[in-house]
Parts: sequence; C-alpha cells; structure tokens
Amino acid sequence: VQLREKDLPSEELLPLAEALRKITGGRALLIVNGDVDVAAKCGADGVHLPEQAMPVLSARDVVGGGLLVGRSVHGVESALEAEKEGADYLVVGTIFPSRSHPGGELAGLTLLRRLRTLSTPYLAIGGLKSANAVQAISAGASGVAAITAITENPDPGRAAADLVAATQRAWEARRIPGSA
Repeated sequence: VQLREKDLPSEELLPLAEALRKITGGRALLIVNGDVDVAAKCGADGVHLPEQAMPVLSARDVVGGGLLVGRSVHGVESALEAEKEGADYLVVGTIFPSRSHPGGELAGLTLLRRLRTLSTPYLAIGGLKSANAVQAISAGASGVAAITAITENPDPGRAAADLVAATQRAWEARRIPGSA
C-alpha cells in the first residue's frame, strides 16, 4: 500500500501514516510517497521518491538500511541513475493513457522493453488495469501499479483482485518452460 498524499504537510501526513501502519501491519507493506521523515517515524516499510527528489543515498541516511527506497522514473537515463544509486525498485511510467495524468507524455511499452537489462525490479504505472497488465509484464515489468483502476471502480476489491489475477497470469505466461 502506497500512501500518496503529495499535498499534505508532514504534520498531517504522519497521523494518517501511523493509522495505515496499524491497518497494514503484518498484512501488507506500507510505502510512504516522498516524505522520508514520515516514513521513518511511522515505521513504514519504505519510501517512494519522485524522479526529481533527493538522491536514494540521502533517503537511506534518513530511513536507515532496513527500509525499501523506490524511485519514479520516466526514461532510460533516470532508470540507470536510480539503479546506480541503489534504489530497491523503480516505478516506470506513464505507460498507457491515464486519468491521473491526462494528456501527459507516454513512455509506453517501448520504455519497459528498453529497461530489461536492469537488475533492479520495476513496476509499470499509468493507465494500468487488468485488461492491459499482461502487456506490461510481457514487455519486461516485474509488476504493475494502479490507482484509478481501483479507486474509481464501483467494486474496488474486485478490481484489485482482477488486477492481481491478471498479473499472476502474465507472470506464468512469461515464465520459461521448465523453469522453477
């Protein structure tokens, strides 16, 4: 679960993060978007950094070595830099047209394919839903991240379950025959 409230000041974000930590504790990872201090204070599992935020190593100085540090990227160069800095994972986008970023530039499946040489796992974001998750996984993404496909669905639980099932099918299809 990623807490992504970019407009909240830290003093308002912290109580929300602490409440989410109680809900997710032992059930799901909690990643705080952008605010390394809040991530450290609430006991989150990690922090997610925007592409133009502080370096990964600076974030690790704040959150310590036990937390995941992820980075959003929108191109090959920024992905290579984030990997070099030691990011634990990347979120790559925008892949498909997205209501949360209308009219924005699309990185598309081509970018996912170009990143296949990375050793850092990366998730596709932007317009992802169960109907197109297989395309992102087939192009090289380790997984997918979704916002609108879940939050704007009349049955968000079903939408999330469908996305998980589609992702698992995509992983199975990508698996090399005879591999474990």
